[in-house]
Amino acid sequence: MNYQKLIDIATELGCEVTEQASMAELTTFRIGGPADLLVDIPNGSAAAAVIAVCSHQQIPYLFIGNGSNLLVGDKGIRGAVLRFTEDGAEPVLQPELGEGVLYAPAGMQLKNLCRFARDHSLTGLEFAFGIPGTVGGALYMNAGAYGGEMSQVVTMAHCITPEGETGILPAAELELGYRHSALMDKGYIVTGVTLQLQAGDRDTIAATMQDLMGRRRDKQPLEYPSAGSFFKRPVGYYAGALVEQTGLKGFRVGDAQVSEKHAGFVVNRGNATAAEMLELCRQVQEKVYEAHGVRLEPEVRFVGEF
Repeated sequence: MNYQKLIDIATELGCEVTEQASMAELTTFRIGGPADLLVDIPNGSAAAAVIAVCSHQQIPYLFIGNGSNLLVGDKGIRGAVLRFTEDGAEPVLQPELGEGVLYAPAGMQLKNLCRFARDHSLTGLEFAFGIPGTVGGALYMNAGAYGGEMSQVVTMAHCITPEGETGILPAAELELGYRHSALMDKGYIVTGVTLQLQAGDRDTIAATMQDLMGRRRDKQPLEYPSAGSFFKRPVGYYAGALVEQTGLKGFRVGDAQVSEKHAGFVVNRGNATAAEMLELCRQVQEKVYEAHGVRLEPEVRFVGEF
Protein backbone atom coordinates (compact mmCIF):
# COMPACT_ATOMS: atom_id res chain seq x y z
CA MET A 1 0.00 0.00 0.00
CA ASN A 2 1.42 3.38 -1.00
CA TYR A 3 1.18 5.94 1.77
CA GLN A 4 3.36 8.67 0.29
CA LYS A 5 0.56 11.06 -0.72
CA LEU A 6 -1.04 10.72 2.72
CA ILE A 7 2.31 11.35 4.41
CA ASP A 8 3.00 14.41 2.27
CA ILE A 9 -0.43 16.01 2.80
CA ALA A 10 -0.53 15.19 6.50
CA THR A 11 2.90 16.75 6.99
CA GLU A 12 1.83 19.89 5.12
CA LEU A 13 -1.18 20.15 7.45
CA GLY A 14 1.05 20.17 10.51
CA CYS A 15 0.52 16.53 11.46
CA GLU A 16 3.26 14.34 12.87
CA VAL A 17 3.60 11.04 10.99
CA THR A 18 5.27 7.95 12.44
CA GLU A 19 5.81 4.77 10.47
CA GLN A 20 5.57 1.35 12.13
CA ALA A 21 4.23 2.84 15.35
CA SER A 22 3.89 0.44 18.28
CA MET A 23 0.24 0.10 19.26
CA ALA A 24 1.33 -1.37 22.60
CA GLU A 25 2.55 2.12 23.47
CA LEU A 26 -0.75 3.71 22.39
CA THR A 27 -3.22 1.55 24.33
CA THR A 28 -3.85 1.12 28.04
CA PHE A 29 -3.62 -2.68 27.65
CA ARG A 30 0.00 -2.21 26.47
CA ILE A 31 -0.62 -4.88 23.83
CA GLY A 32 -0.48 -4.86 20.04
CA GLY A 33 1.78 -4.96 16.99
CA PRO A 34 2.75 -1.95 14.88
CA ALA A 35 0.48 0.29 12.82
CA ASP A 36 1.72 1.03 9.31
CA LEU A 37 1.25 4.75 9.99
CA LEU A 38 0.39 6.85 13.02
CA VAL A 39 -0.82 10.35 12.22
CA ASP A 40 -1.04 12.82 15.12
CA ILE A 41 -3.49 15.53 14.05
CA PRO A 42 -3.62 19.06 15.52
CA ASN A 43 -7.22 20.08 14.77
CA GLY A 44 -10.54 19.22 13.15
CA SER A 45 -9.87 20.81 9.77
CA ALA A 46 -6.64 18.84 9.40
CA ALA A 47 -8.49 15.68 10.44
CA ALA A 48 -11.14 16.23 7.76
CA ALA A 49 -8.45 16.65 5.10
CA VAL A 50 -6.53 13.56 6.24
CA ILE A 51 -9.70 11.44 6.27
CA ALA A 52 -10.60 12.70 2.79
CA VAL A 53 -7.19 11.59 1.51
CA CYS A 54 -7.60 8.17 3.13
CA SER A 55 -11.02 7.83 1.50
CA HIS A 56 -9.77 8.85 -1.95
CA GLN A 57 -6.65 6.68 -1.72
CA GLN A 58 -8.63 3.73 -0.27
CA ILE A 59 -6.37 3.63 2.77
CA PRO A 60 -8.07 2.00 5.76
CA TYR A 61 -7.90 4.13 8.89
CA LEU A 62 -8.73 3.86 12.56
CA PHE A 63 -9.30 6.95 14.67
CA ILE A 64 -8.40 6.43 18.32
CA GLY A 65 -8.59 8.45 21.50
CA ASN A 66 -6.57 7.35 24.51
CA GLY A 67 -6.58 3.71 23.39
CA SER A 68 -8.34 2.81 26.64
CA ASN A 69 -10.98 0.51 25.15
CA LEU A 70 -8.95 -1.32 22.50
CA LEU A 71 -7.29 -4.70 22.14
CA VAL A 72 -4.96 -4.55 19.14
CA GLY A 73 -3.91 -7.73 17.37
CA ASP A 74 -0.35 -9.01 17.70
CA LYS A 75 0.28 -8.43 13.99
CA GLY A 76 -0.72 -4.78 14.28
CA ILE A 77 -2.85 -2.59 12.03
CA ARG A 78 -2.65 -2.19 8.28
CA GLY A 79 -3.38 1.33 7.16
CA ALA A 80 -3.33 4.52 9.21
CA VAL A 81 -4.09 5.11 12.87
CA LEU A 82 -5.24 8.68 13.44
CA ARG A 83 -5.53 10.59 16.68
CA PHE A 84 -5.78 14.16 17.92
CA THR A 85 -2.93 15.70 19.85
CA GLU A 86 -3.87 17.43 23.08
CA ASP A 87 -1.55 20.37 22.37
CA GLY A 88 -3.60 23.52 22.83
CA ALA A 89 -6.77 21.50 23.42
CA GLU A 90 -8.65 23.81 25.76
CA PRO A 91 -12.39 23.94 26.49
CA VAL A 92 -14.27 27.17 25.86
CA LEU A 93 -17.21 28.50 27.85
CA GLN A 94 -20.08 29.56 25.58
CA PRO A 95 -22.30 31.88 27.65
CA GLU A 96 -24.03 33.05 24.47
CA LEU A 97 -25.60 29.57 24.31
CA GLY A 98 -26.60 29.55 27.95
CA GLU A 99 -25.20 29.33 31.46
CA GLY A 100 -23.02 26.26 31.95
CA VAL A 101 -22.57 25.56 28.22
CA LEU A 102 -19.05 24.77 27.07
CA TYR A 103 -17.24 23.33 24.06
CA ALA A 104 -14.49 20.75 24.48
CA PRO A 105 -12.13 19.52 21.74
CA ALA A 106 -12.16 15.77 21.12
CA GLY A 107 -8.47 15.25 21.83
CA MET A 108 -8.66 16.63 25.35
CA GLN A 109 -8.20 14.19 28.21
CA LEU A 110 -11.49 13.66 30.02
CA LYS A 111 -9.88 14.18 33.42
CA ASN A 112 -8.66 17.62 32.33
CA LEU A 113 -12.15 18.59 31.20
CA CYS A 114 -13.46 17.51 34.62
CA ARG A 115 -10.88 19.74 36.30
CA PHE A 116 -11.87 22.66 34.08
CA ALA A 117 -15.52 22.18 35.04
CA ARG A 118 -14.58 21.98 38.73
CA ASP A 119 -12.48 25.16 38.53
CA HIS A 120 -15.44 26.98 36.96
CA SER A 121 -17.89 25.60 39.57
CA LEU A 122 -19.81 23.55 37.02
CA THR A 123 -21.33 20.26 38.10
CA GLY A 124 -22.42 17.23 36.06
CA LEU A 125 -19.10 15.70 35.00
CA GLU A 126 -17.90 14.37 38.34
CA PHE A 127 -18.68 10.78 37.29
CA ALA A 128 -16.10 11.03 34.48
CA PHE A 129 -13.13 11.95 36.65
CA GLY A 130 -10.84 8.93 36.48
CA ILE A 131 -12.17 7.50 33.21
CA PRO A 132 -8.93 7.12 31.21
CA GLY A 133 -10.08 8.45 27.86
CA THR A 134 -10.41 11.50 25.67
CA VAL A 135 -13.52 13.62 25.28
CA GLY A 136 -14.13 12.29 21.76
CA GLY A 137 -13.63 8.68 22.76
CA ALA A 138 -15.91 9.08 25.76
CA LEU A 139 -18.74 10.38 23.58
CA TYR A 140 -18.11 7.76 20.89
CA MET A 141 -18.88 4.93 23.33
CA ASN A 142 -21.08 6.95 25.72
CA ALA A 143 -18.66 6.32 28.57
CA GLY A 144 -20.01 6.33 32.07
CA ALA A 145 -19.44 5.40 35.70
CA TYR A 146 -21.09 5.71 39.11
CA GLY A 147 -24.54 6.43 37.72
CA GLY A 148 -23.47 9.05 35.18
CA GLU A 149 -22.72 8.90 31.47
CA MET A 150 -21.94 11.26 28.62
CA SER A 151 -25.52 11.22 27.33
CA GLN A 152 -26.55 13.20 30.43
CA VAL A 153 -24.39 16.22 29.60
CA VAL A 154 -23.80 16.27 25.82
CA THR A 155 -25.97 18.52 23.66
CA MET A 156 -24.08 18.47 20.33
CA ALA A 157 -21.31 16.57 18.61
CA HIS A 158 -19.05 18.17 16.01
CA CYS A 159 -18.19 15.41 13.55
CA ILE A 160 -16.45 14.33 10.36
CA THR A 161 -18.05 11.81 8.00
CA PRO A 162 -16.06 8.89 6.50
CA GLU A 163 -15.74 11.01 3.34
CA GLY A 164 -14.13 13.90 5.21
CA GLU A 165 -17.16 16.23 5.40
CA THR A 166 -17.82 18.18 8.60
CA GLY A 167 -21.09 18.73 10.42
CA ILE A 168 -22.87 19.02 13.77
CA LEU A 169 -25.24 16.45 15.23
CA PRO A 170 -27.66 17.29 18.07
CA ALA A 171 -27.74 14.85 20.98
CA ALA A 172 -31.10 13.46 19.82
CA GLU A 173 -29.44 12.10 16.68
CA LEU A 174 -26.52 10.48 18.49
CA GLU A 175 -28.64 7.56 19.76
CA LEU A 176 -26.62 7.38 22.95
CA GLY A 177 -27.22 4.09 24.74
CA TYR A 178 -25.26 1.73 26.94
CA ARG A 179 -21.68 1.96 25.63
CA HIS A 180 -23.03 2.78 22.19
CA SER A 181 -23.69 5.70 19.87
CA ALA A 182 -24.80 6.27 16.29
CA LEU A 183 -21.24 7.50 15.67
CA MET A 184 -20.10 3.87 15.80
CA ASP A 185 -22.69 2.77 13.24
CA LYS A 186 -22.04 5.64 10.83
CA GLY A 187 -18.27 5.72 11.12
CA TYR A 188 -18.25 9.39 12.16
CA ILE A 189 -15.28 10.96 13.93
CA VAL A 190 -15.81 13.40 16.78
CA THR A 191 -13.82 16.65 16.60
CA GLY A 192 -15.50 18.38 19.53
CA VAL A 193 -18.39 18.21 21.96
CA THR A 194 -20.80 20.81 23.34
CA LEU A 195 -21.93 20.11 26.89
CA GLN A 196 -24.56 21.53 29.23
CA LEU A 197 -23.44 21.61 32.86
CA GLN A 198 -25.00 23.24 35.89
CA ALA A 199 -23.77 25.82 38.37
CA GLY A 200 -22.46 24.16 41.52
CA ASP A 201 -20.22 24.58 44.53
CA ARG A 202 -16.54 24.14 43.69
CA ASP A 203 -15.61 22.47 46.99
CA THR A 204 -18.51 20.01 46.75
CA ILE A 205 -17.60 19.16 43.16
CA ALA A 206 -13.94 18.63 44.14
CA ALA A 207 -14.92 16.42 47.08
CA THR A 208 -17.15 14.26 44.88
CA MET A 209 -14.38 13.85 42.31
CA GLN A 210 -11.90 12.78 44.96
CA ASP A 211 -14.40 10.39 46.53
CA LEU A 212 -15.04 8.65 43.21
CA MET A 213 -11.31 8.48 42.45
CA GLY A 214 -10.76 6.91 45.86
CA ARG A 215 -13.39 4.27 45.11
CA ARG A 216 -11.61 3.47 41.83
CA ARG A 217 -8.29 3.01 43.58
CA ASP A 218 -9.85 0.78 46.24
CA LYS A 219 -11.83 -1.48 43.93
CA GLN A 220 -10.07 -1.48 40.54
CA PRO A 221 -6.72 -3.05 39.56
CA LEU A 222 -5.09 0.22 38.52
CA GLU A 223 -1.63 -1.27 39.16
CA TYR A 224 -1.84 -3.36 35.95
CA PRO A 225 -2.48 -2.39 32.32
CA SER A 226 -6.12 -3.00 31.39
CA ALA A 227 -8.95 -1.61 29.30
CA GLY A 228 -11.34 -1.05 32.19
CA SER A 229 -14.44 -3.23 32.37
CA PHE A 230 -13.84 -5.96 29.80
CA PHE A 231 -17.43 -7.18 29.35
CA LYS A 232 -20.65 -5.25 28.91
CA ARG A 233 -23.21 -5.47 31.68
CA PRO A 234 -25.81 -8.12 30.72
CA VAL A 235 -29.43 -7.17 31.29
CA GLY A 236 -30.32 -8.08 34.86
CA TYR A 237 -26.76 -9.00 35.86
CA TYR A 238 -23.31 -7.62 36.56
CA ALA A 239 -20.53 -9.09 34.43
CA GLY A 240 -17.94 -9.01 37.20
CA ALA A 241 -20.26 -10.80 39.61
CA LEU A 242 -21.00 -13.54 37.09
CA VAL A 243 -17.30 -14.07 36.43
CA GLU A 244 -16.52 -14.18 40.16
CA GLN A 245 -19.44 -16.55 40.88
CA THR A 246 -18.05 -18.87 38.19
CA GLY A 247 -14.81 -19.10 40.17
CA LEU A 248 -12.72 -17.26 37.60
CA LYS A 249 -11.19 -14.52 39.71
CA GLY A 250 -7.45 -14.79 39.05
CA PHE A 251 -7.92 -17.15 36.09
CA ARG A 252 -4.98 -16.84 33.67
CA VAL A 253 -3.97 -17.61 30.13
CA GLY A 254 -0.29 -16.74 29.95
CA ASP A 255 0.07 -13.18 31.21
CA ALA A 256 -3.60 -12.36 30.53
CA GLN A 257 -5.56 -12.61 33.77
CA VAL A 258 -8.99 -11.99 35.23
CA SER A 259 -8.16 -9.49 37.96
CA GLU A 260 -7.86 -10.87 41.47
CA LYS A 261 -9.16 -7.51 42.73
CA HIS A 262 -12.20 -7.02 40.46
CA ALA A 263 -13.48 -9.86 38.28
CA GLY A 264 -14.95 -7.43 35.75
CA PHE A 265 -11.44 -6.43 34.73
CA VAL A 266 -8.95 -8.37 32.62
CA VAL A 267 -5.34 -7.30 33.13
CA ASN A 268 -1.97 -7.63 31.46
CA ARG A 269 0.37 -9.10 34.08
CA GLY A 270 3.38 -7.94 32.09
CA ASN A 271 3.85 -9.56 28.70
CA ALA A 272 0.38 -10.68 27.66
CA THR A 273 -0.31 -11.06 23.94
CA ALA A 274 -3.52 -10.30 22.11
CA ALA A 275 -3.85 -14.02 21.39
CA GLU A 276 -3.74 -14.77 25.12
CA MET A 277 -6.35 -12.09 25.80
CA LEU A 278 -8.64 -13.53 23.12
CA GLU A 279 -8.29 -17.04 24.51
CA LEU A 280 -8.95 -15.81 28.04
CA CYS A 281 -12.06 -13.99 26.79
CA ARG A 282 -13.29 -17.09 24.97
CA GLN A 283 -12.84 -19.35 27.99
CA VAL A 284 -14.50 -16.88 30.38
CA GLN A 285 -17.48 -16.52 28.03
CA GLU A 286 -17.78 -20.29 27.69
CA LYS A 287 -17.52 -21.02 31.42
CA VAL A 288 -19.95 -18.25 32.42
CA TYR A 289 -22.48 -19.47 29.87
CA GLU A 290 -22.16 -23.05 31.11
CA ALA A 291 -22.64 -21.93 34.72
CA HIS A 292 -25.31 -19.25 34.34
CA GLY A 293 -26.72 -19.40 30.79
CA VAL A 294 -25.63 -15.80 30.18
CA ARG A 295 -23.53 -14.82 27.16
CA LEU A 296 -21.04 -12.10 27.99
CA GLU A 297 -20.31 -9.58 25.24
CA PRO A 298 -16.95 -7.77 25.24
CA GLU A 299 -17.07 -4.04 25.82
CA VAL A 300 -13.49 -3.79 24.56
CA ARG A 301 -13.09 -3.39 20.79
CA PHE A 302 -10.85 -5.87 18.97
CA VAL A 303 -8.95 -4.17 16.12
CA GLY A 304 -6.11 -5.04 13.75
CA GLU A 305 -4.69 -8.37 12.68
CA PHE A 306 -4.71 -11.22 15.18
